[in-house]
Amino acid sequence: MNKKLHIKKGDLVKVLTGDSRGSEGKVLTVDGQKYRAIVEGVNKISKHTKPNAKNTNGGIVEQEASIHLSNLMLIEPASGTPTRVGRKLDEKSNKLVRISKKSGEVIK
Repeated sequence: MNKKLHIKKGDLVKVLTGDSRGSEGKVLTVDGQKYRAIVEGVNKISKHTKPNAKNTNGGIVEQEASIHLSNLMLIEPASGTPTRVGRKLDEKSNKLVRISKKSGEVIK
C-alpha cells in the first residue's frame, strides 16, 4: 500500500494535540501502514524491561511512542513556522514535490 504522506523521516514537526501538544521534534521513523510516526522527545512512555544481554539489570526504560500523523504539522525549514503541505508537479523533473501552503516554496 503506497500512501502519499505529508511527513517524512527527518522532517521537523510540531505536535498539535495530546499530552505533548506544542512540542517540536525531528521525525525518527514513519509507518505508512498504521499512519503513525515516532518523533524525537515526544510522547514519552515508561517501558518495563526484563534483564537481558543488553541490559543486565532490567528496570524501567523511557522511550518515545508512536503518534498519529494527523496530530503532527510540518515546520517550514526556511521560516520555522508550522505549515500545511501540498503537492505540485515539478516542471524540470516531472515529479510530484511537496510544497508549503503558506509560502509556496518547495520542501526538500
